[in-house]
Amino acid sequence: MTATPPPIVHAQTVDISDVVGADVDLLSLIPAAIPGESISAWLREDHGLVGWGRCLEFRSTGPDRFAEAEAWWKDIVARADVSDAVGVFGSGLVTFGTFSFADDSEHESVLVVPEVILGRRDGAVWRTDIGLSALDTEIERADLAQHQWSPQSTEVQFTDGSITAQGWPEVVAKAVSRIQSGDVEKVVLARDIVAQAEHDIDVRTLVARLNSRYAATWTFAVDGIVGATPEMLVRLRDAQARSRVLAGTVRRDSRPGPSRPEAHPELEGHHSTDPRLRLISSDKDLEEHEYAVRSVAEALGPHCTHLDVPTEPFVLELPDVYHLASDLIGDAVTGATSLRLAAALHPSAAVCGTPRNIAAELITELEEMDRGRYAGPVGWMDTNGDGDWGIALRCGEFCENRTKIRLFAGGGIVAASKPDAELAETEIKFAAMRHALGAS
Repeated sequence: MTATPPPIVHAQTVDISDVVGADVDLLSLIPAAIPGESISAWLREDHGLVGWGRCLEFRSTGPDRFAEAEAWWKDIVARADVSDAVGVFGSGLVTFGTFSFADDSEHESVLVVPEVILGRRDGAVWRTDIGLSALDTEIERADLAQHQWSPQSTEVQFTDGSITAQGWPEVVAKAVSRIQSGDVEKVVLARDIVAQAEHDIDVRTLVARLNSRYAATWTFAVDGIVGATPEMLVRLRDAQARSRVLAGTVRRDSRPGPSRPEAHPELEGHHSTDPRLRLISSDKDLEEHEYAVRSVAEALGPHCTHLDVPTEPFVLELPDVYHLASDLIGDAVTGATSLRLAAALHPSAAVCGTPRNIAAELITELEEMDRGRYAGPVGWMDTNGDGDWGIALRCGEFCENRTKIRLFAGGGIVAASKPDAELAETEIKFAAMRHALGAS
């Protein structure tokens, strides 16, 4: 009889709420000596996950990167020794991941299993220790005190990336011409800028600033890409799949307001002054949003026994912008994993275009850059295959050293798009990472 192979990895999760308090800031528990490049994070409002160290990792490129990563994770899970005393969404053995946008990207897609993961959800705070050898039955708690850490600032200079700001309207005009000629219905174009700092940029500082200012988004950090995405590509939890689609953007003013203006009749008649109502009544933005919702529904539908698709979007309010948003909810088929669903959905019309293949070719032609992991899936997955995968937006990816980071911003182009307005939209979307870097 063949002997059972030993576990590949051991993981032990314990509740630490009584030690650190239920309202602890998870970032404050990361030891100060931990290098920023080893930090992983997925945070939203008062819950989420942070991790550090690398117990295991998987890297891949090419069109089979999602399938290869899922197979690797399933092998790890099949031979893992997991003890989870908490049992909530995100506890136990978890991997963080980030995937390239394009099949032919030179940037690697990565799954990372940290050495330590801290989590907070549903009133529980936990710690998971992960190792290649058996763990002690009692995890050492001496290092759970909050660390005296404060954001680290460094002077930053911004320069143009692949295409200058002055040249961007011409790129958009070319896309509009191709749309009007019938080559493609919609294409999402992105540009980059480069931030160069005097000293190493602190990943934890970026995450803390983003999570504080953009609490309604999902703040992430995985293997050198950091950002705050408002767009959930897919969440799979207890066989229910959810996807948030964003497409259609307008700069917001300084006045706080309700996130669903259609529910506030007192705003009727103020389309010229209220950006939310301009957005919800904009034919251009509604058309762009319709393409995005349709692409997600068509991709997610085959993986669900039932899928609810909203007939109208709502307005999502963020500190810098308003977005048209729609939440699709479905019952996932048996055996589906969150990563498999993310692979099926990527790239949606919200970050690529319609038809997908033609739009992708036009992106390669016009952008003159490798997007890397910008606009690719980023998130985490547990041993059941449940997890969160967002779209890596409002983000930056570190270059060859920790003093330089590429920032990305884009927008959906349709026949009614105005080149100068599209340039302005990208500048608005750069605001999140500019803020994280300490710039105005």
